[in-house]
Amino acid sequence: MRTTLDPKFAATLEGQAADEVLRACVHCGMCNATCPTFQLTGDELDGPRGRIYLMKQVLEGQKAGPITQDHLDACLTCRACETTCPSGVEYHRLLDVGREVVARQVPRPWPERFKRWALRQVAAHPGRLRPLMALGRAFRFALPASLAAKLKAPPPAPSMPARQHVRRMTQLGGCVQPVAAPHFNAVTARVFDACGISLGEAPGAGCCGALSFHLDAQDEARAFARRNIDAWIGELDAGSEAIVVNASGCAAFIADYPDLLRGDPAYADKARRVAAALRDPIQVLEDADLPATAAPAHPRIAVHEPCTLQHGLRLPGRIGRLLTRLGYQPQPVADAHLCCGSAGAYSLLRPDMAEPLRAAKVAALNAHSPSAVYTANIGCWMHLGETSPAPVRHWLEAVDDLIGPAA
Repeated sequence: MRTTLDPKFAATLEGQAADEVLRACVHCGMCNATCPTFQLTGDELDGPRGRIYLMKQVLEGQKAGPITQDHLDACLTCRACETTCPSGVEYHRLLDVGREVVARQVPRPWPERFKRWALRQVAAHPGRLRPLMALGRAFRFALPASLAAKLKAPPPAPSMPARQHVRRMTQLGGCVQPVAAPHFNAVTARVFDACGISLGEAPGAGCCGALSFHLDAQDEARAFARRNIDAWIGELDAGSEAIVVNASGCAAFIADYPDLLRGDPAYADKARRVAAALRDPIQVLEDADLPATAAPAHPRIAVHEPCTLQHGLRLPGRIGRLLTRLGYQPQPVADAHLCCGSAGAYSLLRPDMAEPLRAAKVAALNAHSPSAVYTANIGCWMHLGETSPAPVRHWLEAVDDLIGPAA
């Protein structure tokens, strides 16, 4: 695609990154075939190709308006288009730049600005989120059903193993996850412990920054990223082998820290080091000697691969293969490449898109009556769990069920 970027964008690192993506696009439209929002609306501007044209116009100097912003907001950033694209267009890099530019040009109505601010101020901070969720759970009976469904109490977290192994890695604690699903991190540590790896959290690390970044607070996201990098570099220097992130949405964002901080000379190299040390649990465990002590009591399952795992981290099929090796029987899932509609805060901001996507995904996952649905991301777990007939769990819980307590 030929471009003539406005000089005020062309001279910036962001503009150069956007121009590189735009020039790779041959506007073939194959991306629309796997775009969830295009499937819902049939509107060209709700597909990657249309959005690329909208962003190209803005970056070439045409002022953005509310319509452009609405179509960009409607994107889930699922990145299925990137997996489909024969030209290797890194659409999400362009979208990151485009959304930031459009947000500066198009002020949002104050109720929308307040909602985004409130989500950032609460969800990214476990100390603030925990008492509010506890209060909400106490009064679930008085809340609308749609909100009450988001406040189910998680199962109790198993005890964390003592850090005792020579091999050790560092786990992201997260922000929403330790409040909404504290058992995820505990189960991860138990499974790694059984494989001879101690997991611990780095003091000072917290929210990955994805929530802020996608809610018009890019500088706030960069501050979160710098804080995490500082904490994790210290861990790596002290002998930690890797940064383990069991929420694929967070992992995909951390993998993009080098892009996020490309203009920061103090952190660009550190960001690359952290991204190189990043591991999803499947990357560690698929080659580990898992000490399974039992066969699955209910082997018929469904595996939900979040978009961030499939299209962001490019790790499709690997969880299913590991669980099959352990005796589970993952059932086929139709249209597994399509997003469930969670997408971070998207399900709260765009229920008009998120709910039909969830309905289709829940139907596909439950089509063969699985005993449980296993996913790899906290947001998907919360979103799908509201309506799925089969219980939704983290896939590491399926492993933990079989390995028994560590010796």
